[in-house]
Parts: sequence; C-alpha cells; structure tokens
Amino acid sequence: MKVDSGIPGTGIEGIIKVATELEGLGYDGAFTAETNHDPFLPLVIAAEHTERLELGTTIAVAFARNPMTLANIGHDLQVLSKGRLRLGLGSQIKPHIEKRFSMPWSHPAARMRELVLAMRAIWACWNNGEKLEFRGEFYTHTLMTPFFDPGPSPYGPPSIQLAAVGELMTEVAGEVADGIILHGFTTERYVREVTIPALERGFAKAGKTRADFDISGPLFVVTGTSDEEMERAREGTKQQIAFYASTPAYRGVLELHGWGAAQDELNLLSKQGKWVEMGELITDDMLEAFAVTAEPEDVPKALLARYGDIVDRLSFYAPYQSDPDRWKQVLAGFKQ
Repeated sequence: MKVDSGIPGTGIEGIIKVATELEGLGYDGAFTAETNHDPFLPLVIAAEHTERLELGTTIAVAFARNPMTLANIGHDLQVLSKGRLRLGLGSQIKPHIEKRFSMPWSHPAARMRELVLAMRAIWACWNNGEKLEFRGEFYTHTLMTPFFDPGPSPYGPPSIQLAAVGELMTEVAGEVADGIILHGFTTERYVREVTIPALERGFAKAGKTRADFDISGPLFVVTGTSDEEMERAREGTKQQIAFYASTPAYRGVLELHGWGAAQDELNLLSKQGKWVEMGELITDDMLEAFAVTAEPEDVPKALLARYGDIVDRLSFYAPYQSDPDRWKQVLAGFKQ
C-alpha cells in the first residue's frame, strides 16, 4: 500500500520544506490540489528538491484547460521530475467551469474521455513521431509543426489519473485512464457496489485488466491523542462530510445508503451559509460509513481492514507529522 500526502500551493520555502520532509518520512507521493493556487507550479519546485517521491495533482481542473495545454505541462513536468509525474484530472462541476473559469460545460464524461484521448494523441506525436490527426466532438488537434514539438520524453508520457464519483465518469476512467482517484466522499459499500463494477465496464471496453490500473483514494480519518482531539476531529469531519453531501453531483452515494433526503436539507443550509448546522445533521452512522475512527497507531489497521483489498494507494489528513519518529511508525504500519 502506497501512502501519499499534500504539499502547499505557495511559498517556495514552504514547498521545499514539506516536500523534503515527506520524502524523509517515507511517504510515496506528494500531491497538490487546484484550490486557491495553481496546482502545477509547486510541482516544479518539489521535483527539484526530491529524488524518490512521486509527484502529481489531485486534482487539476481539466475543463479549465484544453488537451494541448495539459499535454504541454504534463510533458514538461514528466521530464523535470524524471518520470515521477501522476497527472490527476477532474471535471469539477458546472457552476465552477462556467462561472469561475468561463469555460464551456457539456456532457462531462464524454468530454473527459475525448480530452484524455486527445492528450494521448498529442503525446504520441511528440514521442513516437505519429501524425497529429485528432478530430472529435469537443476537441480537434491537427496542427503540429517542428517549432512547437518538444520532442520525445526519455521517460514516456505521464500516467493519467481521473477523479470520479458517478458511474459514467468512473467507466471513462476505467477505459482511458491509468488510474482513478476516489473522492473522499465515498464509502466502502459504494466503492464495492458502484465504483468497481463501473471500472470493470471501462476495462472491458479497452481490453484492460485491474492489473493495468491504479485505484487511489483520499479517505476520511478521525484520530487524536486525547478525548478533546478526537472530538474535534469528529466534529470537523462531520462538517466536511456535510459540505460534500450538500452537492447534488454526489447524491448517489447518499442514495445507496438510504440517506438521499438528507441532501435536500444540507443543500438548503449551504445556500444559507450555515456550515456548523450542516455538520450537526451528519449522524454517527453516517460518520462511521464515511470515515474510520482510530488512534494514530491504529489508523493503518483500520484503513487496511476497510480498503486494503481495493485501493493501491491512499492519503489522509495527518496532524501528527510534527513528531517524525511517531509518524514513521504509523506509515510503517501500511507496509507490513
């Protein structure tokens, strides 16, 4: 089991410090997210100051860009990191694409499938000398002169990881990507009953097997070294679950457990900005389904018991990294 963590989006010294510490602690990967900073620039700094860590995005917003820009940045970061890039892409939701990024939104699963195939066609042009002749419903790429061709990467193209919750996007991930990034807002039951079958349908379309594919997931963990810390973690996790549960795109996870009606109330409260009240609607049963609760040293056992036969790598909030010796023991628990 590989274990990943996050690196900050800004501050050169902070990026260097975190990336080198994560490598020293024994993490397998370090990833950025597209929140309030660009997700790619910190990877340049991290690549220069680490040797072993896999580096990537979880996620960069695919539809805020086009296949050519993503192919360029993916190619360059793959070369700079000496083959350590994992390009994680997500669709985001319609209001963000249209109102935050001012980009078109339509048929996200079909568009994502085409975007990935277009990127692969561009990389095949650069790496293998194939003629660029990609024509699709959403993207067309037919021009590549030597002046704009960076040439082949000695490490090949980066792996592509797609974030997915719904069945259609999950099936696309199984078909055209190298891996899937599970959303933190998922449950063991949802992964087993919905995610895995959708991936297998995608595998069948592409003639792939599970062995050709990575499953990674940021998972909710409630942990602490005292009763007070545990309670704070419980309440904070409930509020995070409530935030995601208020999003209509994730309703299917709730519906599977018979909690679909809770989303209506959560969505209404979110529009009123009542974030604390939203957390109070998350019951203990819901918390148990979405998160594991354990003391730090027992986190590996708890997560592996739930997801050990499903995921290849995971990440989680780790507030005890300030004690390096202790946290090395926790990480070692995933390797036994």
